[in-house]
Amino acid sequence: MQIKQKNMKTGAALLFVLFALLFFVLIGRFLYIQTTGRAGGEALAAKVEEKYEKQRVIEAERGTIYDAKGEVIAEDTSSYSLQAVLDKKMPNHVVDPEMTARQLAKYLDKDKQYFYERLTKKGSDQVEFGTVGRDITHEIKGKIEKLNLPGITFGRDTKRFYPNGVFSSHLIGYVENDNKGEVVGKLGVERFLNSDLKEEDGALKYDSDFWGVLLPGSEEKITPPKNGKDVTLTIDKKIQTFLEDSITKVQNEYKPEQIIAIVSNPKTGEIVAMAQRPTFHPQTKEGLTDTWHNLAVEESFEPGSTMKTFTLAAAVEEGKFNPTATFTTGSYKVPGTKPINDHSGIPKGKQITFLEGVQRSSNVGFSTLAMEGIGSEKLRQYLTDFGFDKPTGIDLPHEATSKIQYKYKRDKISTAFGQASAITPIQQIQAASAVANAGNMMKPYVIKEISEAGNDRVIKETKPHVAGKPISAETAKKVREYLGTVITAKNGTGKKYKIDGYEVAGKTGTAQMSGPGGLYLTGSENYTFSFLGMAPKDDPQLVMYVAVKQPELKGGKVGADPLSEIFNPVMKSSLQYLNIKPSNFDKKELKKIDEYSDQPVEEVVQQLKEAGYDAVTIGKGNNVADQAPKAGSVLLEGERVIIKTDGEMTVPDMHGWSLRDAMKVASLAKLDLNTAGSGYVSKQNLKPGSIVNEGDYCIIELKKPEDILKKSAKKNEVHD
Repeated sequence: MQIKQKNMKTGAALLFVLFALLFFVLIGRFLYIQTTGRAGGEALAAKVEEKYEKQRVIEAERGTIYDAKGEVIAEDTSSYSLQAVLDKKMPNHVVDPEMTARQLAKYLDKDKQYFYERLTKKGSDQVEFGTVGRDITHEIKGKIEKLNLPGITFGRDTKRFYPNGVFSSHLIGYVENDNKGEVVGKLGVERFLNSDLKEEDGALKYDSDFWGVLLPGSEEKITPPKNGKDVTLTIDKKIQTFLEDSITKVQNEYKPEQIIAIVSNPKTGEIVAMAQRPTFHPQTKEGLTDTWHNLAVEESFEPGSTMKTFTLAAAVEEGKFNPTATFTTGSYKVPGTKPINDHSGIPKGKQITFLEGVQRSSNVGFSTLAMEGIGSEKLRQYLTDFGFDKPTGIDLPHEATSKIQYKYKRDKISTAFGQASAITPIQQIQAASAVANAGNMMKPYVIKEISEAGNDRVIKETKPHVAGKPISAETAKKVREYLGTVITAKNGTGKKYKIDGYEVAGKTGTAQMSGPGGLYLTGSENYTFSFLGMAPKDDPQLVMYVAVKQPELKGGKVGADPLSEIFNPVMKSSLQYLNIKPSNFDKKELKKIDEYSDQPVEEVVQQLKEAGYDAVTIGKGNNVADQAPKAGSVLLEGERVIIKTDGEMTVPDMHGWSLRDAMKVASLAKLDLNTAGSGYVSKQNLKPGSIVNEGDYCIIELKKPEDILKKSAKKNEVHD
């Protein structure tokens, strides 16, 4: 018995010692953590901060791209994503799924069942609603918020918005998210200036409770966001719109493989418009796979007879061009190879003057000038002086360079009249500026300035740069006079490019298409037709290059028809828009729109209609508050005039309108315009006559004329 008690006392003593040791270890550990603030090799304060410190991203905006007049071309806009909190432990959660689903279905493009299934999803604390719950407009968000639905919240997203739709898309470019989720520019200015346009998000850090609510007395730590820099281009929105409209019409009628067009200011080198087909919509990316290249900058091809402009300039500068001297048409013999022949429009074996050779675009005449007048080596130097040896250095990505073939005599001769060698359209624009600008060749550019977002502080500004002076001012003037006769002479190849009120100087081009094995294709449509023109002839304010590849020419149409249907309306409308005095100014006064502010609407509309213009009013007021075009603008033939009244703002029926006219309404009413497609308005989201407010979304769908006709015909078939 005594032995048993002794053993129990020994066991109790051992247990006491064991628990005492554990107690002292625990106390020691506690004191260690208390004094060092570390456990397991990690700082506990950091762990606590990590758990209770919350961080929210403060979104920055990518820089805005503007046209030369400050009109927005590309900008970041807000869109919203719908979310629902299902966790009943949260203060704000969905209480009535059936009622919530029914209300959401009224404003979003899904039925009640779709929303109900997600609002009753088992095991989910929070749900989203797929594509139907993303890219929600500010207008729809506001309507849903007014319902005060418990548990329904919105997340804010930012997307790139291109308000003009198809608008020099390959020059502007587009953006997309990379594999890191960052927005990066693709193609054009968006890519070339990505580092300038790129934004840096900020952050807001704060201490919170378990639910993420800011703790009393805690301080917020803010890292401010950095918006991207703003970019102003040389592109003029109005001239670009003239160009897009004309190209769309030609594309629809003639269905060519490609169209390329550039309009520039030869005094500065500024590119005021650039367009092409195929093209794409930067918002939807529709058409992007048809071509990734900016054809005006990234591709070189045989220019055809527009190249004769520079051979002529070289001959005049060297004193080798005598307009009254004669040569024999037909063919120019090249030893060791087949002769150079004139095209079918020139009679063979006839003596004509060199000036008539320019007017008729004679290959024989220019071969004679090049080889027997200028000389092949001297002509080669002029090709360098006109900038055809290297890229222009335009501020756009992936510029191609020329391919000058000058080894063999036939190549030298062919280059003089636009075959054998390949150059880019932008190189021709640069070279033509020397002819238009007193011999000074101006480097082309599209980026006018880069500035800080939100203020006018300019960080970088592009100044006009003289890239060379290949010819004298006197030579330039003479060349323009000679090229003017290409338009006005009886046998001139450029008669279709005559513009009422303005004298044009220019040169036509017809380049054969190369086929398999380097052989030229045959057939009347297997050409790239082009025109390089400038106006007014005596002091050109604009230079324009247009090329149309393999158009469908039916019903007696020729290559000059699609070209002139682009060049003529764009050049005339642009010169009028720029208030350039026409040559017959003294005989015929230009019509300019008056200032109508504060005048009675009925009287103004009647006055405009009597003058032959389509006047449309927006608003329910009795007096004029604003107008488009603005006072002092030259009214173009048949132009629609929009009159804004001083009452509640209303939206007109824009079906059948051009994008340009729809943009006038959006600008006056301060609507957020969003477009889809190209051509003319076929649908609009705002009901005609309905009242609208500043900032409302105006969504229009544009369709090509033939698509509208097909739809109409199909509808008639159904009724029949």
